[in-house]
Amino acid sequence: MNTLIYRISSLITCLLFFSNLAAQDHIFTSVNIIDVRTGQVLKGHYIHVKADKIHQIAPEFQGLPTDRNTTIIDGNGAFVIPGLAEMHSHIPTTNTEDFSYLQDVMWLYLANGVLNVRGMIGHPSHLVLKEKISKGEITGPRIFAAGPSLNGDSVVDAEAGNRMVSEQAAAGYDHLKLHPGLDMPRFMAISTTAKAKGIKFGGHVSLDVGLEQSLLNGYRSIEHMDGYIEALIADKEKLDPQIAGPFSMLLVKDVDKDKLPALIELTLEQKAWIAPTLTLFERFFGYIPADEFRLSPEMKYMPGLQVQQWVNQKKMLEAQEILKEENVLPYLEFRKELLLQLHQNGVPIIMSSDSPQVFNVPGFSIHHEVAAMSEAGISPLEILKSGSINVAKYFEQEGEFGELISGASADFVLLEGNPLEDLEALKAIQSIVIRGEWITREKLNKELSRIEQKNLRK
Repeated sequence: MNTLIYRISSLITCLLFFSNLAAQDHIFTSVNIIDVRTGQVLKGHYIHVKADKIHQIAPEFQGLPTDRNTTIIDGNGAFVIPGLAEMHSHIPTTNTEDFSYLQDVMWLYLANGVLNVRGMIGHPSHLVLKEKISKGEITGPRIFAAGPSLNGDSVVDAEAGNRMVSEQAAAGYDHLKLHPGLDMPRFMAISTTAKAKGIKFGGHVSLDVGLEQSLLNGYRSIEHMDGYIEALIADKEKLDPQIAGPFSMLLVKDVDKDKLPALIELTLEQKAWIAPTLTLFERFFGYIPADEFRLSPEMKYMPGLQVQQWVNQKKMLEAQEILKEENVLPYLEFRKELLLQLHQNGVPIIMSSDSPQVFNVPGFSIHHEVAAMSEAGISPLEILKSGSINVAKYFEQEGEFGELISGASADFVLLEGNPLEDLEALKAIQSIVIRGEWITREKLNKELSRIEQKNLRK
């Protein structure tokens, strides 16, 4: 009997030990906190994480909290930022119980400091993915899931628009994604029902609806800065896709820039957000050849078949001679000019690259987007805001994530350098913390290596 009691007692002690170990809190010492609201750098601080929340941030000279269940981690002078975001993701789908590829994509985001992802082409498997991540069954960023595409083909009439919006809201999707091809009756049905259901919507701008009506009727975000060129063209006959080219890129020379201030003012008045995706247009629609992008180092993290599909897509446009430098360069410059003017006039930006998409590898593409935003004239602080606090504001969740404050979700990135001084520092990740879980650089590299080897075998 005494032996049995001893064994039970030992088992309970062992279980308590491992339970406490799993629930251990963390204190990250010797770190420099970047305040994304002000740009201030709080040097020589510590971050106390309890469970999945930031409990306290304070100067180290005040002394560290003492708790036997707290693990002390030397930040080694790291600069700490909130996790970045990809606000235009085409999250892969699955129709089976196999989520292994989706897990791989989640690791690509995490390895690049992207801890928040907004899906923009929805599928029921994304709701399952979101739940698995929240339960800890899959390691991944915070997911905001769009419903399946609402477009001219999927929405056959206004009644279908009403029904689909209602179904997507009831299913638990976070927002709605609209694609081209909608006329005004179908668009208005979607808009009216979405407002009634309290679900955000946005996306591409249908030609028959136009930018102004999209803004006036509730677009929360304009993807790709779509619709601005079309709204600046006086001769609407030129908007024929056969004349205008992809995203009306061949019409840049015809835009009436005198109309732009009024469009910017309308965007501000309607409280719409801009998801620029500069890098998608530079890589997919730019004049740099497909075969050059094929050789980019990060392509090793994508399945070979996927990369070949991207090559084929771009080569199709190259064969049509649409992507000649004289066509593309003015278009890309106009996009940067447009983004800067929107930003300078107060229109909020959400960090978006569009991944995985043509030559945009998840996570890695955000660094290309950051570089493009910088080239457009946006400051490092404003770029950081677009991927952190702005994302929380967009979803009306300020204080819950997106900044380093007490009570916020413990989602942050430890960097070797200061990104306010050099944006390249965003690539030099020491470790990450996602919902309180500390993931080392060694672990991130291990996952990247596993994904690379997996793709080599295909």
